[in-house]
Parts: sequence; structure tokens; C-alpha cells
Amino acid sequence: MDFPVLAVLAATLTIATPLVWAALGALINERAGILNLGIEGTMYAGAFVGFLTAVMTGNPYLGIGTAIVAGLAAGALMGLLTVTLGVNQHVAGLGTTLLLVAACDFTNRLLFSTGTQSVTEKFDRWFPGLGMLAQYPMTFVAFLVLAPALWWVLRSTGFGLRLHAVGENPEAADAAGIPVARTRYAALMLGSVLMAVGGSFLTLSLLGSFTLDIVSGRGWICIALVIFGRWRVWPVVAGALLFGFTDALQLQLAITPLFSAVPNELLIALPYLVVIAALAVWGRRVRYPGAYLTPYRRA
Repeated sequence: MDFPVLAVLAATLTIATPLVWAALGALINERAGILNLGIEGTMYAGAFVGFLTAVMTGNPYLGIGTAIVAGLAAGALMGLLTVTLGVNQHVAGLGTTLLLVAACDFTNRLLFSTGTQSVTEKFDRWFPGLGMLAQYPMTFVAFLVLAPALWWVLRSTGFGLRLHAVGENPEAADAAGIPVARTRYAALMLGSVLMAVGGSFLTLSLLGSFTLDIVSGRGWICIALVIFGRWRVWPVVAGALLFGFTDALQLQLAITPLFSAVPNELLIALPYLVVIAALAVWGRRVRYPGAYLTPYRRA
């Protein structure tokens, strides 16, 4: 039996899509010096709010629009806690995740207690029958638009330079006239929008329905991808592709007779083991942003 290489590569792009959206959102947050552990909850909120809107209106585009609003709200909440109030970033992020997941689960049980709902219209794949090119629209946007645009913004625009300055030395940035709090709020809200859109991909493109624990730890993987990529756009994208490839590979190996004797739990753990190994190799002696995890108060 020939191993379906093209099928695995096509699945790699699909699996990596929500990781690219969310990890690049986390990258923006962390370049501003904010560790956002609310990424899992933000993805969850984007998945649920986008799904709920699509169910009620039958329009997945409106679903993405409300997912963006949910991301803005999550980013504003993180900004209030970490920038305005100076709450410990670990506590604020974990609290945001717990709040958003609980609110979405409660609302889902309240509205759909009779069973699982599906959206009447979801995004279809473009170019069906063309192998690796048969991908969802958000996959093309993630790899061909979002990643190059963010690379250019962080490297060549005033916003990118201000973000870098605030994340490295907020005191010096403030002295130079850069509004530290406003820049961090902008980074949190923009990054959270990308996280929420990544979550909405799961319900509006991939599955067409919402299930409890739909994000399945992807948010925590994205945090690891940012460290693996050393806060640079293209290495983060490469890390997402690496995780997507190993996940697609384990799915294929699970249905391959040659690997029928391998415990399924070991195959499921394969992508996470690869991430741990990659962090062990590439995450050593990594240089964090200078003001990482440090709240700023003007003297």
C-alpha cells in the first residue's frame, strides 16, 4: 500500500491553520511584553460566538464578524487586568480562559441542551480535487496574507517598531513619547482578534458544529510555538506546520495496518512529544523580550 503523502501534506495545512492564526496573535501580544494565557479561552469564545451567529443567521461571514468582536472584548479584558490594573499576567490569563470557557459552555448547554447543532452554511474548500490546494479560504488567508503582512508590519512600520520598543524597554519608550498603555492595549486586542478568528475556523470551516472542549489545548500549543519561533513570524509558522504535519501523520498511521499494534494513545501523543522535543532543542538560551511579564507604571 502506497503511503498517501499528498493527503498528509494537505491535512498538515488544514490542521496548522488555526495554530497560525492564534500563534501569530500570541506573538503580537508577547512582542509588547504581555504573556496572554487567555489564548485558549479566546479561541474557545471565537469558536462558539462565530458558531452561534452562523446558526442564527445562516451566514458564516457574520460568524467571523462576531468572532472578531469576541476577540476584541477578550483583548480589552486582558488589557484592563494586565495594563490598567497591573494584575499578574499568569493569573489574569488563566482567569480569562476559565471565564470565557465557562461562559461559552453554560450558554451552549442553555441553548442547545437537546443535542449538537450544526451550521446550515459553512465555508467550503476552494479548488476541490486539486490535492494540497483543496483548502479552506481561511487557510489561504493565513499563509498567503496574514503571515507576510504581519512580518512586514512588525519589521517595517511605525506600529511594529513601537511594539518592539514597548516590549523591550517601556521606560525608554515612554520617554521617547510612545504611549505604552495604548500600544499594549492595541497589541492585546489585535492579537486576541487573530486568536478568536483561529477558533472560529474550527466551527465555521473544519467541523461546522460546536462541541465542548473543541479547542483541545491548541491555545497552549500556540504559546509553545511562539517560544519555539523566538518571537519571529516565519519560525512560528514553521512550528505550526511541524505540529500540523505530526498530527496529520499520526492520524494516517492510526489507520495504516502496519502500525495497528502501536497503542493509539502513543500516536495521539506524537505531535505533543515533537513540540516538547523542539522546545528542548530550540528553546534553550532563548532571549525573551526585555519587558516580558513586567507591568509598567509611569513614575
